[in-house]
Amino acid sequence: MWCAFSVVRHAECLATILGEPFGTLILTLAVVGIEVALIVAIMISGQAAPTMARDTMFSVIMIVLNGLIGLCLLAGGLRHGNQTYNLQGANAFLSVLVPLAIFALVLPRVTHSAPGGELSPLQAGFEVIMSILLYGVFLAMQTVTHSDIFRQPDAVDGEDGHHGVVVRSIPFHVAGLFGALIPIILLSKKLALYVEFGISGIGAPLALSGFIVAALVLMPEGMSGLQSALENKLQRAVNICLGAAVSTIGLTVPAVLVVSWVTGHTLELGLEYADIILLVLTLFVSLLTFSTRTTSYLQGAVHLALFAAYVMMIFDLS
Repeated sequence: MWCAFSVVRHAECLATILGEPFGTLILTLAVVGIEVALIVAIMISGQAAPTMARDTMFSVIMIVLNGLIGLCLLAGGLRHGNQTYNLQGANAFLSVLVPLAIFALVLPRVTHSAPGGELSPLQAGFEVIMSILLYGVFLAMQTVTHSDIFRQPDAVDGEDGHHGVVVRSIPFHVAGLFGALIPIILLSKKLALYVEFGISGIGAPLALSGFIVAALVLMPEGMSGLQSALENKLQRAVNICLGAAVSTIGLTVPAVLVVSWVTGHTLELGLEYADIILLVLTLFVSLLTFSTRTTSYLQGAVHLALFAAYVMMIFDLS
């Protein structure tokens, strides 16, 4: 918990120094980048299950789009009523997230060019190129050409300061951010071994271990997003949550496909059909949620209901 609070504090300071969207982008890329590196390391060691990357991406999407978004909208809506954000920025995230998620997690299941949820060589090459290009174009838009659409629309100059934190130099806070993140993610992977042992002992579904680990990894982003929503800075919460979902798929898919090709490791990305329905429903509800310039706690309750359905399906062994 101390490391998680340290991550939030350093992210707040970087957001104060750099402004949006650069402060949240550093936090998102740090969390997702380290997570992808650990997945790749496990794959290279030969200990990864064929569905590990798929289950990780799906867990992150469900936790972020339903759990974190729902919690932010509910808590922020109950405290401030209707909250505003930049509609163009949210639409930019979703316009990249929807094709990335469908191509990576749905298409391999419904095509017959490879067994099960695996990808054919042509599909794998397409996925790598398409993911890199789409994510690269999105980062260029977010950081260079259209960074203004990822800022709070009703913010006043000088209002972005964060009270109660001591702001130092950029290298100091970047080092502190990574220094606090690395123990969280490494400990979550170690904890996964004990979680899997305990789950197998009580007969709970193995998918529960992936959910627990993903929740621990996303804890710093979740705390930062919730704090932003409670401070009526919904755009920052949107940048954190939607940015985590886009970065997870945009970085994980090309990395694991290249590693699987080099090592010969079997990789299965296609979701099961029940999970596909939940993923499509989540993306559809997210498009509805971010179709107007204001949100309310009702939309947060809807997303949390979808998150509860996801948790229920983990335990549904039928």
